[in-house]
Amino acid sequence: MKKVAVIILNWNGSALLRRYLPTVLAGTNPDLADVIVADNGSTDDSRQVLATEFPQVQVLSFDQNLGFAEGYNQAIGKIDHEYTVLLNSDVRTPDGWLDPLLDYMESHPEVGAVQPKLLQDRDDDRQVFEYAGAAGGYIDCHGYPYCRGRIFDAIEDDLGQYDDGPKSIFWATGACLMVRSELYRRVGGLDKDFFAHMEEIDLCWRIHLSGSDIMMVPTSHVYHLGGGSLPKNNPRKTYLNFRNNLLLMHKNLPKREAKRMLFVRRLYDTLAFFMALAKLHGGDARAIVRAHCDYRSMRSRYTQHPDVNLLPQWPAGRRNIVIEYYLLRRKRF
Repeated sequence: MKKVAVIILNWNGSALLRRYLPTVLAGTNPDLADVIVADNGSTDDSRQVLATEFPQVQVLSFDQNLGFAEGYNQAIGKIDHEYTVLLNSDVRTPDGWLDPLLDYMESHPEVGAVQPKLLQDRDDDRQVFEYAGAAGGYIDCHGYPYCRGRIFDAIEDDLGQYDDGPKSIFWATGACLMVRSELYRRVGGLDKDFFAHMEEIDLCWRIHLSGSDIMMVPTSHVYHLGGGSLPKNNPRKTYLNFRNNLLLMHKNLPKREAKRMLFVRRLYDTLAFFMALAKLHGGDARAIVRAHCDYRSMRSRYTQHPDVNLLPQWPAGRRNIVIEYYLLRRKRF
């Protein structure tokens, strides 16, 4: 049995499979890992492409689109590998990308999950961090996720400024997340009610609550296309991000802290609603309203809350990136 399962979740992504799966197979040490594609009820020719063009790849097939979260839960429930890498279908992996991640996990049993540097997959030679995880993620004092290398839409070039050794982070990108399989199952896996977006932040929060650390390992890097399944300007993405961010805070903060933080977030989200209207982004404005309505109906599903607020324990968790970004014009981590 190999130590690692690299699981790629696919839904109607035959073009992405043809473009990126060969790089994963070429760049991944076959002595260390099995590359597995979990097909999330695709209705295109994905399964035929896998059978005819990639017969060496193990395929797990589901009858319907279970979403990012439950798709991975079902897939990880079917494997026995010690480690799992959740890898997006639009990620290009260079040679040897996995080895530093596995080496770090093997030598640091207190670490539950790791990520590499996440860079944009570009046609030129410019090295630019990718939005979905950059050089590791944090959460500010009002629950806004941000990264080393990316604050809101301001994305830095990778000039080696975050190559200062493995770094403890609050959350690791779901585009390329390596986790101990037993720990993943023990903390409950990804929350299927999130469906997609911020579900990896929720998972990482629970990993921290379990007593394990999460690290970014800069000696490994991968290239992420981003927006392969849902474009950035899609109101559906806006809806999921706003709704899931509210759920994230409600379920992972003590009740008193959650109530206070969510009150402030309602004010910020009201401002975001009017900004969307001012920009004539009616779909986004409606998505924000719907996100808050659905949050109110979903929050009763979560009755267990932690006794400790982890955010103030992190210097990054005491920052107010809204003030820094919009008023102080700070665009770098």
